[in-house]
Amino acid sequence: MVSMFKLLLFALAVIAHLGSHADYASARLAMEDSSNPLMLVSTSAGPIYIEMLPAEAPDNVARFIEFTVGEVPLTETNSTLTASPRYYNGSQFHRVIPNFIIQAGSPEHNAHGRPRDYLADEINATALGLDRLPVILQAGEINPILNADSQQEFASRVLEPLYRQLGIESPEQLETEESAIIDALQSLTVMRLYEYEGYRYQNRYPTRAITRGVVALANDGPNRNGPEFFISLSDAPWLDGRYTVIGRVVEGMETADGIGDKPIQPVNPDPESTRIYSIRKLN
Repeated sequence: MVSMFKLLLFALAVIAHLGSHADYASARLAMEDSSNPLMLVSTSAGPIYIEMLPAEAPDNVARFIEFTVGEVPLTETNSTLTASPRYYNGSQFHRVIPNFIIQAGSPEHNAHGRPRDYLADEINATALGLDRLPVILQAGEINPILNADSQQEFASRVLEPLYRQLGIESPEQLETEESAIIDALQSLTVMRLYEYEGYRYQNRYPTRAITRGVVALANDGPNRNGPEFFISLSDAPWLDGRYTVIGRVVEGMETADGIGDKPIQPVNPDPESTRIYSIRKLN
């Protein structure tokens, strides 16, 4: 009876082993470039395999991998403190918006703390075509890529940065410079608008759009990339040009979709939110 039980356990272990290899094998087949790093995100909801894209964001991809296999200096009273490998182990997807994104890696919800420095964005706005997208369409409508659904949001997202750029600081100037404002608005591109907000772009590396399955770094403004990342559950063109893309899900998108079923608020993470057991490099 005991030997039969052991045989059963062995058989189950073999099946599990074969299953994991099948996932790895299909992930490898789905990669765009087999020489790219392949990461396994093991979660309480299941595995997610991510192909990293070092040709598109080399510095930020290297930093992400450092958080899993290397050491990264942290900001604490002891300036020599570093995050040991496995920074993400035990963390959670603290922000979930169904049909949009699942987000993890926030230093605010991580015992390791915050990195000592942030990395600059690696975004090619020209490759994304943002230099050719007008803020105001020919019919006079606001370009939907801005995701500005109200006049108030349009004022804060477009008009205020434009006024600052033109040096307009008073209602009187609004009247005297009305013609210049209209001309500037009609010629304003999405890329130029984002540059007014502080984004700086490069043409050295390609950049892909943020579509379903893309992995990008979350931030709270230009050039503030740390360990926090998100997986896009749908195409999100309004994020293009504002977030550095570092990878793409090649296997396990059904796991990501499952995680995205229940909304989670970052201000009060649900104790039942999906946990990350580990993120590790497979090749």
